[in-house]
Amino acid sequence: MIACGYGLFIRDDKILLVRRSKTGYMDGFYGLPSGHIEDNEPLTQGTLRELLEETGVALSSKNIRLVHIMHRRSTDIRMDFFFEVSDWKTDPINTEPDKCDDMRWFALDSLPENVIPYIEIALQNVQHNIFYSELGWKA
Repeated sequence: MIACGYGLFIRDDKILLVRRSKTGYMDGFYGLPSGHIEDNEPLTQGTLRELLEETGVALSSKNIRLVHIMHRRSTDIRMDFFFEVSDWKTDPINTEPDKCDDMRWFALDSLPENVIPYIEIALQNVQHNIFYSELGWKA
């Protein structure tokens, strides 16, 4: 099972999304700053590392709050952990232009059509205060 940490940078009812490029997975679609948690790495530290790598924003564990968990089955099994980010001091920038060709703020009630589907579901769950969901499992 693969663990992934995601950052929800939200300000003025807008969320920061990144468009994937040249990754081989969902290229051309918007997602969240995120990444895989490494072996022997605590979830919060791995998420903070990934957010720094992708946005250039240095955070501490007091700046993130777990708001949703998704147990997801696609071609593999994933546990996705979505953290709301607060009190960041510098503006996020695209620090991985080889994997992301756009980073932009979108109104939460007007997301682009090309959002990765499970990300859109997770964002809806967060907005409805649903803490846990499962996706891709047969009933």
